[in-house]
Order: sequence, then structure tokens, then C-alpha cells
Amino acid sequence: MISGKRSCYYSHSPAPSGKIEYLSSHLNAVSKRASEYALPLGLKEKARIAGLLHDLGKYGFLFQKRLEGKERGIDHWSIGAWAALKEFRCAVTALAVQGHHIGLQRADGDSLKGIRPDRLIKAHPLGLRVSEPDIDLQQFLERFSNDGLTLPQTLNTLAISQNTLPIEAMLETRMLFSTLVDADFIETEAHFQSTDGVNKSYRPEGPTLQPDKALHVLQEHLQKLTKLQHVSERVLSLRADLQNACRVAASTAQGLFTLTAPTGSGKTLSMLTFALEHAIVHNLRRIIVVIPYLSIIEQTAQVYRGIFNELFGNEYILEDHSLAGTHSGNKGAGDSDDLQILRNQLAENWDAPIIVTTSVQLLESLFANRSSSCRKLHRLAGSVILFDEVQTLPKNLIVPTLASLSYLSDRFNSSVVFSTATQPAFGALDEAVTYYCNSGWKPREIVSKKVELFSRARRTKVLWPDLSRKVSWPELANKISCHNQVLCIVNLKRHACVLYDELCNLKVDGLYHLSTNMCPAHRGEILEKVRSRLRDGKSCRLVSTQCVEAGVDVDFPVVFRSLGPMDAIAQAAGRCNRNGRMEAGLVHVFIPDDEQLCPPGPYEQATSVTLVILQQYSTTPPDMDDPELFNEYYRNLFSYSAPENQNKELQEAIKVLDFPDVALKYRLIDKPSINVLVPYDIELFNQLKSEAEDAGLNRRWIARARPYSIGLYKPGKFEPYLEPVPLKYGRQRGASEDWFIYLNKDDYDKAKGLVMRSDDLLIA
Repeated sequence: MISGKRSCYYSHSPAPSGKIEYLSSHLNAVSKRASEYALPLGLKEKARIAGLLHDLGKYGFLFQKRLEGKERGIDHWSIGAWAALKEFRCAVTALAVQGHHIGLQRADGDSLKGIRPDRLIKAHPLGLRVSEPDIDLQQFLERFSNDGLTLPQTLNTLAISQNTLPIEAMLETRMLFSTLVDADFIETEAHFQSTDGVNKSYRPEGPTLQPDKALHVLQEHLQKLTKLQHVSERVLSLRADLQNACRVAASTAQGLFTLTAPTGSGKTLSMLTFALEHAIVHNLRRIIVVIPYLSIIEQTAQVYRGIFNELFGNEYILEDHSLAGTHSGNKGAGDSDDLQILRNQLAENWDAPIIVTTSVQLLESLFANRSSSCRKLHRLAGSVILFDEVQTLPKNLIVPTLASLSYLSDRFNSSVVFSTATQPAFGALDEAVTYYCNSGWKPREIVSKKVELFSRARRTKVLWPDLSRKVSWPELANKISCHNQVLCIVNLKRHACVLYDELCNLKVDGLYHLSTNMCPAHRGEILEKVRSRLRDGKSCRLVSTQCVEAGVDVDFPVVFRSLGPMDAIAQAAGRCNRNGRMEAGLVHVFIPDDEQLCPPGPYEQATSVTLVILQQYSTTPPDMDDPELFNEYYRNLFSYSAPENQNKELQEAIKVLDFPDVALKYRLIDKPSINVLVPYDIELFNQLKSEAEDAGLNRRWIARARPYSIGLYKPGKFEPYLEPVPLKYGRQRGASEDWFIYLNKDDYDKAKGLVMRSDDLLIA
């Protein structure tokens, strides 16, 4: 730093190319980019000011010394946050500026007062020093002004209305924060990527949606499918009517929608039709497809790529569902390393026209406080967000989730679609949602009742159990063996293994097992064999856990289903006579003679509600093709579980605007799990094990190991055989807490996955 001269304050250390960047240039660039990102959010002025103030503290001499390597532990963000409060009385901008390095913090009055420079000088909560402790805010602003920068004189529109509810205020803050941190990342990256020592080197931007062209390509694809698929005319008629309903609804106003359609009616591509048509009508920028299970995501992304890649290129469909912070799902066969790097960059801030992601990734980001998670949120504005299999959303988080999505739609020009065959009666929670969000939860159904999709889609007959009678595993095995092609779904991995062994004793032909004790590559191979045998009319008996239910395209003439949640039974029925080639497939619901019927917790609660409904329908069996049955089921379930009263700690954290605590307590998966490389493919297992020992954990290794790994929530008896993958790169040293290698090769069964031969089988 050269004192007294304009533009002599630096923003960063020099790039490897030798390029330097003055602080005024960086502040201007971030401010301009952030305001562009914020334009579709209606937050342009707030973002412009946040960009100008975010690094105000770098005008302090201690920070400039830090760039020379002569100081460390310097807080350069709090002075800008204080300026936003003092000059503009704007807590939202102050929080974004304060959080751009340390994450969004508490937004109550006492916490905001805590960023006053005099308080930080006396006792900084992070043990840091402010960048120049002996000057006040005005002197920082004078250096800012002398550097050729100006702030608006007044801006009365910055304050959030007093009627704004906590979840609305928090999402507004996260969206502004998103524009700032993404702009700061892009500009800083471009500085350090400079190759000529003079100009910044920016990453390529993602492609645009072009919904009119994409819709035309999709329609051509659907026409080809109609000719190629071996399905009945009845099913083709259903799919055509669903497509038409989606196109009609797409022309209506933006907002919240439900898409309730039978399993096998083509919801995946019908939703996409709605989204593209809706994007044309309302000039929307992006489509985000949110799916609960990794297996369905990969399947969906593969379908989308097959439709669009030839016309739009490999960056058009972007997956963001990676394990351990990588984006390995974006690499396809034959892709170059440069293409994978580009996809990884686009996934950091969702700079792509169609995103396929997980419920965990999207929803936890909506409640996050760290820059890496929030960075992509501004891309949600002006988008169509499609949630598939919404019955899987955790009920203990559902009220704040609905409130956040409702505000996202109402405030940020997005449309949200909830799709499933068993639509939860979330409308019953409207009053509870209104407590958090003024717009409440009032979605519109895309498919009119007049279309009568469910009554026309009757493809199965459900045989309900005698509630007073349980079925032993040997008896069940004998019943299954009488059918040439049959699927049996049970609630526990242990049950699947026991039943599989019983069928092995009967020496039945075409017997297979499926559970998450098997790695994805193993499950994929089994499903391919199953589909092949079903197509060829060969004997095929598949024993599976619930992992086969949602989104797995198999078509059995007979299905057995252990008593469980009503929506799970409906999903199981969706694997029966799926393509409508029979008059009616048979679904047998049974109660196993076992001390444990199903997993404890919410799954057990939902199973209990199913039992209550079956008892109420004792004289007339419930009709699984009647949507009103599920409306009754979910209303009973919500009454029984009272989701509005669950997770009180999260509710309190939201009420007091505690961003770190909300991020900590909003977790879709509350059980810690580990990833375990298993010896399914011995040759590849040995190779990956050797690579891990030599180079340690890295993105490339994770990408290759993922298909050959399983997740364990309770390692328990397996712990003696788990070896952590070493950490050997960057500043990290030691052993991974998330990735392990399974050492006892004999414990991976070629039929059932990871089990212990010397002990009882793993309980789900």
C-alpha cells in the first residue's frame, strides 16, 4: 500500500500470472455483478450496496499488511456491515456483508449491535482484529470515496416491512447473500485465473434455457416413445391426457402447483412439458428437478440428456447430488477432464438451464448460512422447481419447508410443482404455514378431476390382509414360489434376507435380492437382469426392500407387499402391471409373523395410521385408485403426528432469526452416515484401495468409488473391518470421517450385499 495515492489499496495478493487488482476495481466489479444477479429478485439496489461495502475493511492498514504476509487474523468484513447499518439502516445488507466470509449470523438487535467497531476492538467473538483499530467508520468511507467510489445518498426502500414474518426475512437475506457471495467468488476466481498478468480470466457462462426449442425436441421424443414402448392403448391414452393437462395448466399464472397422477402415467416427462411451456409463457430462466433418491436422479438425468444433449450440448443438463462435496455425477462416459471441470464449476452456482438435484441439496440450501450452500440460491428466482415423489419429504420439517417454498414462489417469481401418485394433504397445514409465511400453502392441481386419471388407470387389484392373521416366512415363500414372475417388498433388510434364504431352500428359478446393503453398481446389474427376464417371459422372483418402490421402472404381474405406510403400498402397486398389458395385476398385502414389522419412528407412525384406516374399512376394502383415500390417510397422519408441533428447537431458531442454528437444525437426514467402499468388483476394489493408500481421498477417487460403495447409518458390528480412507492433500492430514474401505472381502455376498456370515444379518 502506498499511502495518500488514489487506487493504491489492493484487494488480493497478486495472481500467479503477476496480475494485481486494486480494491476499488474489485468493489466495483462485485457490486455490478451482484446487482445483475439480484435484478430478477427485486434486490438490485441492496446487492449494489452490498457489493460496494463487502470489503470496506480492506482499506485498513492491517489488512494491506496481511496481503504482504506480515499480518494474519484480520476481520475485513465487519466495518462494511456496520456501514450498511449506520448509513442505510439495512439489516439484510449488513448481514450479507458480515457473512460473506463467516456465514450468516444471528439477526436479532443485540447481535447486530455487536458488529460495532468499538465492541469488536474490545472483544472480537472470533478472536480476530479489525483491519485498522484506531480509525472510525467515516475515515474508512473517506478512503473509499477518495478511491473514486460513491454510495447512494439515501435509499428508503432498503428496509423489510414490519409485516414480514421470520422465515420470509431469512429467505430474503439468503437470496441477497447469494448474489453477493456468488459475485465475489466469480470476480476473485477471475483475478487468480488471469493468464496474461493484465486481464481477468472468467469461467465460461452456462447455456441458456431456450424453452421453445427444448419443448419441440421433447415433443418429438414423446412421439417416438409412443411408437416404441410396449404399453397398452389405455396407458398411452392416459399419458397423452396427462401431457395435455400439463400444457393447459402451464399457461396459467405462476405459483404453487400439485401434479397428482398414477404411477406409470409418465409424470417425469409430463412435468418437464409443464415446465418448458410455463417457461415460454412467463419468460422463466431455469428448470430445477428435485428428486429424493440418487438412483432416480441418475436415471432422470440420463433420460434428459438423451433428449437434449444432441441439440444443446453436454452442459445443458447439470446434476448436483454429489457425495462429500464433489460433483462427480456430472461426468459421463467419454467426457473430457475439461468438460468435467466446467460442469463442476457450473454446479457451484447452478449456472445451467436444467438442474437435477436432491431434496437434501435444495432444501438444506434454503435454510443454510454458509456461502458455499447459499451461493446458488439466486438462480431459483424466475425458475420452475419440480419436486418429484413429494410424499418422501420429512414431516418433522414440512411446515417451515412449505413456508419457505411458498415465499420463494410468491416473492421471487418462481413456480413450484409437487408431484406424486399419492399427494400428501399439505393443504391441511395451510394455517400452520401461514404462521411462518403470509401466502400460506394453497397449491392448484394441474390435472382436473374430470380427466379421471386414477379410475382409468386401474391396473391392479389389491388384496388386503386379515388383520388378525400373520404370515410366517416359510408360508410366504411357498406362496411366492407359486408365481412365475413376482415381486415381494418388505420393510426391513433383515426381512429381505430371511425371505430370500427361504426361497433359496425351495430352489426356485430366477431368484434375486435387492437392498441398500448392495452398492449401486450391484443393484443396477440385478435390475438389468430382472428387466431382461421380465421382457423375455422367463421366471423372475425379486425380494426387495423399499428401495425398489420410488422411480424404479419394473413391471411384475404379481406383487406382495408387507404392511406399511399407505403411500408405500401404493408405490409397490405401481410396480404391478405397470404398462397395463393385463386386465389387472394382483397386489397381496401381508403382515409378517415377526416381532418387528417395520423401522421405528415416522415409518412406524405411518404404518399405524394405515392400520387404523384398514380397521375403519373392515366391511368395504379401501380403493387404492381413489385419491380421496390418500387425502384421508394424510389428514389422519398429520393429526396423529402433528408436524406443526415438531422440531421446536428449529422453530425457536427461526423465530429469533438465528441463521447458524437454523442451518444446524434443518437436516433432512438426521442420522450421521458413512460411505463404505465394498468388495463387489474385486479387481476394481483392489485398485481403488491401492489408490486411496497412495494418494488419499480426492474428488476423482470418490467419483470412481461411489458406484461401489454403500451408506451405513449404524456401522455397529462392521466397525472392526472398516478402515478410514487417508487424507493426504492440501492442509488436510489424517483420516477421513466419511469414507471407509471394508476389509473383509468374504462379508460381501454376491446375492445380498454386505452381510456378516458369522453373525445375524444387518437390521435396517
